[in-house]
Amino acid sequence: MTFSSSSNSPTGRCLASGQRTVVSTVGADGTRQDVFDTRDLLLEAPNWTLDGQALILNGAGRLWRLDLGSGRLAEIAIGDVSDLNNDHVLDPDGEHIFLSAGDGNIYRAPLAGGSSKRITPDDGLLHFLHGVSPDGREIAFIGIERRSGTEWGPGSVYTLALDEGKSRRLTIGAAREDGSEYSRDGKWIYFNTERFDGHAQIARMRTDGSDVQQLTFDESVNWFPHLAPTGNFAVYLAFPPGTEGHPADRQVDVMLVRDGHWSEARPVARVFGGQGTMNVNGWDPSGAQFAIVSYPIEE
Repeated sequence: MTFSSSSNSPTGRCLASGQRTVVSTVGADGTRQDVFDTRDLLLEAPNWTLDGQALILNGAGRLWRLDLGSGRLAEIAIGDVSDLNNDHVLDPDGEHIFLSAGDGNIYRAPLAGGSSKRITPDDGLLHFLHGVSPDGREIAFIGIERRSGTEWGPGSVYTLALDEGKSRRLTIGAAREDGSEYSRDGKWIYFNTERFDGHAQIARMRTDGSDVQQLTFDESVNWFPHLAPTGNFAVYLAFPPGTEGHPADRQVDVMLVRDGHWSEARPVARVFGGQGTMNVNGWDPSGAQFAIVSYPIEE
């Protein structure tokens, strides 16, 4: 999630002097291919479309489609919803996308462009989307209490049944939690949490909040677990020990997990990034590769 704006763009961040946005694909074997490079726009958090033809990213508060065949980047017009952040996830129908906006709400919009519909209730929370159930009937989001001034409460995992419009809190306590994403069978929610040892570790729980299981146990600060559609791979982002939150402009490792063996995760890429690199699921439909963003700065 992006908490605040510090740029002259409508929302989020902008490129520093000498900095570039590089969008890449990474195979499970570590093969990396750069597919887009620009000095004009800071893009974040790629989703891979279900037809395998394009990546969906946010930048400057707007939504963008990067066609992988032509390399063409084009804005997706989604009505009057603006100030988008890097928390967006595709609808399993392949034709819509769920979006988090600067007003603290989540919207559903057509990928082809068109009017957006708000789906979050007035429940006193700021809503940051991270997961959609495989059947498309429920979302998992990080809810943060709106407090006075600029103070926010800790992020907790919530779900929202779309046909009911009522949210349900799954995690309780002061630990910061983020990145809630459904397993491919819809039985688990994977997320990162500081509840175990004070820094972010990857965990999972049942979709009713029960049976919480810690999956990583190292000193790295581990964020944003993303599972491949085939179920045999997962990736997450490892920040250096001692990192607070998930900041931008850090050397980070992209860690690959095979067949659920989280204790044997290994790095498949090291990039200058962090915030924006892969806040949301960027696996391709075949589960053979995933997309990331890095932000190199020329010396």
